[in-house]
Amino acid sequence: MEGALLGLRSLAPGADLSGLDARLLGERAALAGLSRRGATAPGGQARLVSTRTGWIAPNLPRPDDWRSVPAWLEAEIEPGDWSALEREVAARDAGELLARGRQLGLAVGCTGEEGAPRSWCVRSQLGEPTPAPLRPWVLDLSALWAGPLCSDLLRRAGARVTKLESRARPDGARRGSPAFFDLLNAGKESVALDLGDPRGRLQLKSLIERVDVVLESARPRALSQLGVDAAAWVGGRAGRVWCSLTGYGRGDPQGGWVAFGDDAAVSGGLVEWPRSGPVFVGDAIADPLTGVHAALAVQASLRRGGGELLDVALSAVAHLVAEAGLRRGGEPQTYLGVATPPSAPRRAAAARPLGADNPEVLS
Repeated sequence: MEGALLGLRSLAPGADLSGLDARLLGERAALAGLSRRGATAPGGQARLVSTRTGWIAPNLPRPDDWRSVPAWLEAEIEPGDWSALEREVAARDAGELLARGRQLGLAVGCTGEEGAPRSWCVRSQLGEPTPAPLRPWVLDLSALWAGPLCSDLLRRAGARVTKLESRARPDGARRGSPAFFDLLNAGKESVALDLGDPRGRLQLKSLIERVDVVLESARPRALSQLGVDAAAWVGGRAGRVWCSLTGYGRGDPQGGWVAFGDDAAVSGGLVEWPRSGPVFVGDAIADPLTGVHAALAVQASLRRGGGELLDVALSAVAHLVAEAGLRRGGEPQTYLGVATPPSAPRRAAAARPLGADNPEVLS
C-alpha cells in the first residue's frame, strides 16, 4: 500500500496526494461506524465459514444473493440465516461449493485460493504508444469503491475525470453514505445515459472514442453486450489506456465470477489466522488496495506512452499485499495498519448530481 502510494507520487510529483496513507483503507468503516468483527466482515454481509476441506467466504449483500442460497446448497435456508448456512456447508467440499456458487453468480471466496497467482496487473500492448497529453481525460465506468478511488487518485494527479453511470442503475454507492460517495467522486464530471436505449449506447460509444483512459469494473460480457470492445478500442488510436478491474482477471472462466472486496481478499490470502480460524483484517480491504494499485498502473502506463490494456484483479492485489506483509515478518493486518479502529476520514466537497454535466460533456 505505502509502496503504491510512493510510486504514484513519483510518477505525478505535482499531484495533490497530501494526507493519503494507509488510513484510506478504513475510511468507509469510519464513516459507517464499523469495526472488525472476527469471522464476520465489518459490513456484516460476508462471513468466513468452515467446510470439510477448508474455509470459504460467502458474500451476500444483495437480496437476490440470499434467494440463490437454496439453489446453491440444495437446502431450504431462510434469507439471513447464517447459522443454517454454516451447518449446511460444514460437511461439504470447499472446492465444490466454490464452483457451484460462482456458477450461480454468488460472490464466494476461499482461503488461500491465490496460492500461485497471476500478476496483480497483466499488461497487454495492443496499440501504439505516444506521449500522454498534459491532462489526460479519464472516463470512469466503474462503481462502488475500487474504481472510483482509482479515478479520484488520477484526478488528484491532474487528469480530467468524467464519471458515467446508467440512469436505470446508477452507482450503488449513491444509496450508501453520502459522505463516502462525495469522498470518492467530488471533482468529477457526472454523465448519466439510458444504456437500454440505442441512442444512449451510441452516446456511450461516442464518448469512449474521445477519451484517453477508460476505467471499468464490469464483467467483459456486460461490455460486449453494449457493443464495447476494449482491445479494439486500445488499438484504435495511439496512447490509449484501458484499465479493467475484476475479482480474478478478465480471462475465462474467471472473468464471469462475481467478487467484492471481502471475499476477494480472502481468496488472496489477506486474512489473519488466530487459533480459532481465519478472520477478516478490514472492511472490504481488497477494494481500496486495488484502487490505489490501479491508479499506479494507469499512471505508469501513461508514462510509458499507453497503448495498453491493464487487467487488475482484486484477489491478486490482496495476495501481493498479504505476501508483502508476511515478508516483513508480521501478520497481514499489522502491515496494513488496520488492527486498530479506523481513524477519522477525510472530508470532501459534494459530488456532482447524477447527469449534471450531460450538456457540456456530450455536446
